[in-house]
Amino acid sequence: MNWVFPFDVAGKTGRITELEKLTADAKFWSEPEKAQQVMLELKTLREETAPLHKLKAALEELGVTIALAEEEDDDALWQEAKQNASLMLQEFDRLELALLFRGRYDGHAAIIAIHPGAGGTESQDWAAMLLRMYTRWAENRNYQLEILDLLPGDEAGIKSATLLVKGKNAYGYLKAERGVHRLVRISPFDAAKRRHTSFASLDVLPEVGEEDQEVVIPAEDLKIDTFRSSGAGGQHVNTTDSAVRITHLPTGIVAQCQNERSQHANRDRAMKILRARLADLYQRRQAEELAGLRGEQKEIAWGSQIRSYVFQPYTKVRDHRTGAEVGNIEAVMDGEIDVFMESYLRQTAGC
Repeated sequence: MNWVFPFDVAGKTGRITELEKLTADAKFWSEPEKAQQVMLELKTLREETAPLHKLKAALEELGVTIALAEEEDDDALWQEAKQNASLMLQEFDRLELALLFRGRYDGHAAIIAIHPGAGGTESQDWAAMLLRMYTRWAENRNYQLEILDLLPGDEAGIKSATLLVKGKNAYGYLKAERGVHRLVRISPFDAAKRRHTSFASLDVLPEVGEEDQEVVIPAEDLKIDTFRSSGAGGQHVNTTDSAVRITHLPTGIVAQCQNERSQHANRDRAMKILRARLADLYQRRQAEELAGLRGEQKEIAWGSQIRSYVFQPYTKVRDHRTGAEVGNIEAVMDGEIDVFMESYLRQTAGC
């Protein structure tokens, strides 16, 4: 049985052999920084190729089993082949999905910003529900989640929230969630028990470190203001100018943080958010330039409605981009949203 993998396994295997020879050299660790880079590359290549080699071996073994089943007309062998084929199809789907994370920042941590739409308490409560949903999703994947900034609503919900999600391909997954999310339900805040529609927007950015040369921010390009926090956080937070707002003067992009007690900690977090927003801006500009060169006309989907969550008169979650639907809305709100992410990633990759 012949099998062709979707990228150059032979080339990667050759590179592994080359790097292993380097590590065997007696002087390999004489330059620790360079040695660590080699070891990191070697580890990454092994992780990429090992599952593919394993799958190829399993496919070859399956071919042998099928040949024996045909030759001996053995029902037990046919059943074994069927079970093994089913397991391999599942593994192939998993590997196919992994190959979709080829974007520049797909492997990075993700910064999520949640903002309620118009509608006051209704939309603020919906924003809080989304915050819980993505928190549960991160927990289900054993990802690390850190709240960078949170502004509670006046009566319920939140006015805004900014989260940092760390884990393998966190941005690669979460970039599928950028857009407007729509809720339809019987409002718990309406005494007449009428059905309401609420909206909240989600922005998703890759975390970009200071070492990334694509985002260079000269100090003279920044305006830094401090102010008194307006959110919860205790007496110290509310009585000192610990909150920080940073404005990038060339672009007008603003990032702020007021969650921490320390002005220094808030400044670091605000810079993290600013750096991510600038990286996103540069990527968008490059995409627009390429589209202009190719004569492409693409829809601007930044504020478009991507998904509806309907609690009444029936329960259903539907992604308007891919058509993916789930009837168990409680499971979705508990973080089971991979089906929407994966269908979006496959669609955008042309799978």
